Amino acid sequence: MHNHHHRVVITGTGLITPLGHNVPDSWAAALAGKSGLGDFTLIERGEHASGGVCEVKDFDPVEYLGKRDARRRDRYQQLATVAANEAMGQSGLGINDDNRERIGIYLGTGVGGIQTLVEQEHVVIEEGLRRLSPFGITMIMPNGAGGMLAIDYGIHGPSPTITTACAAGADAIGHAFRAIRRGELDAVLSGGAESVITSVAVGGFERAGATSSKSSGTPQPFDKNRDGLIVGEGAGMVVLESLEHARARGAPILGEIVGYGQTTDAYHITAPAEGGVGAARAIRQALADAGLRPEDVDYISAHGTATPLNDLYETMAIKSALGEHAYNLAISSTKSMTGHIMGATGAIESVFCTLAIRDQMAPPTINYETPDPDCDLDYVPNEARPRRIRVALNNAFGFGGHNAVLVFKEFVE
Repeated sequence: MHNHHHRVVITGTGLITPLGHNVPDSWAAALAGKSGLGDFTLIERGEHASGGVCEVKDFDPVEYLGKRDARRRDRYQQLATVAANEAMGQSGLGINDDNRERIGIYLGTGVGGIQTLVEQEHVVIEEGLRRLSPFGITMIMPNGAGGMLAIDYGIHGPSPTITTACAAGADAIGHAFRAIRRGELDAVLSGGAESVITSVAVGGFERAGATSSKSSGTPQPFDKNRDGLIVGEGAGMVVLESLEHARARGAPILGEIVGYGQTTDAYHITAPAEGGVGAARAIRQALADAGLRPEDVDYISAHGTATPLNDLYETMAIKSALGEHAYNLAISSTKSMTGHIMGATGAIESVFCTLAIRDQMAPPTINYETPDPDCDLDYVPNEARPRRIRVALNNAFGFGGHNAVLVFKEFVE
């Protein structure tokens, strides 16, 4: 595995989340333990069993994109555009005829433009086919964000979109990392975007028994009384580059990606494999890929969805993969604050890992009240904590049995 030709560094980050419209605001809110939970505004509360949702607050796409562009992009694409602009701006990556074929765009999403799909179906039923939007298809397709952002920036390298449900954002970054490490590309805009806040999707999670019914103090990852996830929306982006490429242009180096593990449970379409064996395999693979040992890990950004099974099996997976060292780590679920942002969440949490290393701070798991004897690790309850973090793992597990684990490292010359 160690024919690593190129080191891969992070030179830009971008976020739009239920905690803020950019990286500084989202991260400050996360370190302060703020909750992104609120009432439904994108859909009617109606008969919904969820206690609430984690929407991006006060978001006016016209303000960011102008009227014409905003109208032609589904909400998940609007969010992708905002986060991408921030990441590209921070990185200062200039794209021109000399380099555009060596730059790619690797994105993840769980579903794509489901809000447009639902809305356009209503148009057909209520007003007829002739009233459909000519932009409907490109707003619905999951790869629409990738195609649009490629046009925005003039990126001519590969632009795949990965859909592995809640692992998608992490898988996209993992594949981008591999492409640069192998020397296929010099730089990649990578991440994930999701906005599934429709009655069909939220109601579907409710019917599947996955959501929390509490209207405050939830979700509660790793807490004995956890009762499910809260649906969120948002986007996370990173600019990745080979170390040589970043150095040559004097780019800011925020951190390094050193490993990626990817497995499939093949067990149950929604429930994690017994004991978290698939997740544990992904953690072991990621560490082997990075050439690191369990005791090198300082922090884990947990998948931490607050469903009864995920948190139990993820805890078991961490113990299985890391042994006794599992008890020496800081672990947190930022989903306690952002909600579960599906295909974007692995990318958003990748940004959080990068910042945790930059600031030497572990963000908290909020809403943590009652310890669970079966979840007995250090979940950084309720308050952020200063901590020496050299190596951070990011866990992302998706419906379908997809497991993705990324390894982030403090950049040292």
